[in-house]
Amino acid sequence: MKRYSAFAVAREAARYHLGWERAWAAPEPKAQYDVVIVGAGGHGLATAYYLGKNFGITNVAVIEKGWLGGGNTGRNTTIIRSNYLQDASAAIYEKSRGLYETLSQDLNYNVMFSPRGVMMLAQTQHEIRGYQRTAQANALQGVTTEWIAPARVKELLPIINLDGPRYPVLGALWQARGGTARHDAVAWGYARACSAMGMDILQKCEVTGIRQQGGQVTGVETTRGEIGCTRLGIVVAGHSGVLAEMAGFRLPVESVALQALVSEPIKPCMDVVVMANTVHGYMSQSDKGEMVIGGGADGFNNYTQRGSFHHIEETVRALVETFPMISRLKMLRQWGGIVDMTGDRSPILSKTPLAGCFINCGWGTGGFKAIPGSGWGFAELMAKGHSPLTEAFTLDRFREGRFIDESVAAGVAH
Repeated sequence: MKRYSAFAVAREAARYHLGWERAWAAPEPKAQYDVVIVGAGGHGLATAYYLGKNFGITNVAVIEKGWLGGGNTGRNTTIIRSNYLQDASAAIYEKSRGLYETLSQDLNYNVMFSPRGVMMLAQTQHEIRGYQRTAQANALQGVTTEWIAPARVKELLPIINLDGPRYPVLGALWQARGGTARHDAVAWGYARACSAMGMDILQKCEVTGIRQQGGQVTGVETTRGEIGCTRLGIVVAGHSGVLAEMAGFRLPVESVALQALVSEPIKPCMDVVVMANTVHGYMSQSDKGEMVIGGGADGFNNYTQRGSFHHIEETVRALVETFPMISRLKMLRQWGGIVDMTGDRSPILSKTPLAGCFINCGWGTGGFKAIPGSGWGFAELMAKGHSPLTEAFTLDRFREGRFIDESVAAGVAH
């Protein structure tokens, strides 16, 4: 794999960019791999990357029924933060946020990480108490956050209206090292690095069955033939329940659509990410000038990836009071992704009843921010059978009542 650099860009410019090689190979499937990862989104590709980087396991296939990064990884709104309440959540999200800071250098691929800061608005007395509690918990966890007053909110975000008649801004939980990254670039960077290690990325390869013998996984059946393996990782977000059923077990998840939209591009007007859980809306400005806007997940189970008018109406109406300027903007495009939600709004990274089969799912509305940490921990779980980052997120917790309640921290789509 040729390294990307300023010199490489200059060299290729001189020869009309005819010397660039493919970012990742497009091989035919082999009959047998040590590990098969189903799902070539951010979490699946990160898992494969850290299997190779941290454990030297490179006889790996990453299988994707569509195109690489075409699911939730390419359909989210790119927010990165780690200010969660529970210790287990804070640990994996902070690991992820830290990995994001050097990810471009690690992958030799610019993922456009921008630590612009994430602000979670408190618009009720209940939220003030909740966020102050979170700030104290974060201090104990070693996660740098702070509670800020309305004057500081206005200083960081001049376009905000603090005195909304229904929901005035009473303060905010502020994480200065949170931010955004380019979602597609994260997937592409991991894919390029995996391919350079000799791993196979198999697109347009849908899994139609999971083979097992004596309670042990032996491989998968796909539209491109049977592929054998001794370890199988299922990382397919909203379709996790479908794959789990193929493997012979059920998951405590439900799939819903999560929608977002962007406005027409405008001049720079905000350089932070702002979230408002009370009204279920959040917003940031992209590098191209678009206002990236989203809200809560749909209130009913579905697999649609289309947008809907009711989402535009509810989300924009919620944000207009706090940001009156957006009432004058035109919508550029709208989309949806399929997310899988657990009862405690925390993910599942676990062994399964089928030996050799592992599941990574249930990230709900906050999966993008967790990609590097999720891949790091899940790779360790698959390689060693246990990981400090994932030990609290097992399937057993639902049977044993060990819930990791993040319903407040994950109460709005982000």
